[in-house]
Formats: sequence, C-alpha cells, structure tokens
Amino acid sequence: MLQLNVKDETSSLIAVVLGTAKSCGPVPSPQEAYDPKSLENILAGTYPKEADMVEEMEAFNTVLQKHGVQVFRPEVLTDCNQIFSRDIAFVIEDKLIKANILPDREKEFEAIIHVLDVINPENILIPPHDVHVEGGDVMPWKEYIFVGTYRGEDYASYITARTNMAAVAYLKTAFPHKTVKSFDLRKSNTDPKENALHLDCCFQPIGKDKAILHKNGFLIEEEYEWLVDYFGKDNIFEISRDEMYQMFSNVFSISPEVIVSERSFTRLNSWLRDHGFTVEEVPYSEIGKQEGLLRCSTLPLIRV
Repeated sequence: MLQLNVKDETSSLIAVVLGTAKSCGPVPSPQEAYDPKSLENILAGTYPKEADMVEEMEAFNTVLQKHGVQVFRPEVLTDCNQIFSRDIAFVIEDKLIKANILPDREKEFEAIIHVLDVINPENILIPPHDVHVEGGDVMPWKEYIFVGTYRGEDYASYITARTNMAAVAYLKTAFPHKTVKSFDLRKSNTDPKENALHLDCCFQPIGKDKAILHKNGFLIEEEYEWLVDYFGKDNIFEISRDEMYQMFSNVFSISPEVIVSERSFTRLNSWLRDHGFTVEEVPYSEIGKQEGLLRCSTLPLIRV
C-alpha cells in the first residue's frame, strides 16, 4: 500500500502521478475550450500538437526518474486530454481528496484506478456535490492550507472559477488542525492575461521560505500583501503580467533544492540559481498553451 504524505509543496518527492499527452484527441472547438489561453490558441491555429506535448512530458518524466522519483502514469483513454493530473485529485497529509471537476473530466479520475487501488480506501475523500475544488487551487504549506477561490456572486458564469467557498469550508472541516487561508482570484473567460485559472497560476512557494508571486492575480490587495509579509519581500520573485501568462509560477519542486522549470524562463531560472537552487530545465511551452504547466501536470502522492 502507498503511505500518502504531503505536508507542503517542496519536501523531497518520493512518488507522483504524472499526466499523459497520449491520445489527447483532436483540436477542441472554441466552444469546448475550458480556459481563455486554450481558446486563444484554438482561434489562432496554434493549438499544440500531440506529438510535441508527448515529447515535452517525456522530458519532464526523464528528470523525475533521474531524481529517483516513483512515477505513475494514467491509463491512456482514447481522445481524452489527461495532461493535467493536478485537476483530478490532490493529497494533503495522508488523504487523497477527489476533485469535483468539470463533469466531462470524470473519466480522468477513473484512469488512475491502479493508483487508487494501492491507497487505503479510508484515506480517499470524496467531497459533497456542492464542493467545487481543483488541485491547482490547493497548497498545503506548513501549518496552512492555501486555497485559491472566487467569491463573486457571478461564480457560475465563469468556467475559469474552479474552486468555491464551499470547498474552503470543507477543507476546514476535513483538516481542523490546519489554518485554511483563502485568496480571491481574478477571473476572465476571455483574456488569459487577466485570468488566474488556479492559485498556482499566480503564486507558488519554493524552497523552504521563498515564493513566486503575481500581484494582479489577486482581487484583494490585502490578501496579496499578506503573502508578501509572510514570505518577506526579499524572498519573493514577483512576475509580470506577461510572465504570468507564460506560467512562470507553475514550476515544480522535486525537493527544497531542486526545481523543474521551463527552459525559456531565463529571468526566473537565473534568479533561482542565484538563490542556490538547482534548476532542471525542460521544454514545456506547447503544453503551456493550455493554461497549465509543470505543477498542473503532477499529482504528488508522497513527499518526505
């Protein structure tokens, strides 16, 4: 049996589910797009090709294997986009929480049944129907669980609003010994530079005490300032609107010292190296056209 353990975003990774780009299906129609960046690329004729995305994910897989990580992959479903495994479930401590995702994506969860079968069923939580939550919005960090949400009364009109306040309440109940801190995120169905699809699209802790942050991703300045105060200005890499669009905050930590990053993120990668990190650079820009990057592609199961 797998002994799940995830208490933060950066402890040494032992086991992970990495999504797959195989058989991800034809280019979606504009009406089928789940986010504005995918829509932009569909309309421009620049939507990524399956072969390119498979190559990018294999480069990521190679880095994970190099660092001794046990990597699980989903069962490949025909014509189904299974790249973003962070969307289907997430682990906090020894519990795997099933995400309440867009209904079309239910079968993605079933495609990791071989992983679920080696987890104690008592440690798999299935939230009630009214709880909307995706793993990109949820970050365990020491005594906190950081949660991205959207509090607007027009929540239902945003396909980009993925985690609601019912999810915040659910996590408080499920993890009463943790402080669940929510952040109201900026949403747009049409402009990818004004849309924080998930919390990890505008913020991510790295190392032991640092973070990548984008101010405009937050609707409430005090909530952004709380993060600046918590990590300290000198420990924060603030990204621009264009860098947010390129997904600079969606890198992935294999350990407190090792970060997997997109090879074109030169400003970020230089800063990381200057601050003592080992940066494993991979090509991931084609996958980035779907408004997701490295963290989105992973579902960590065990960190120590």
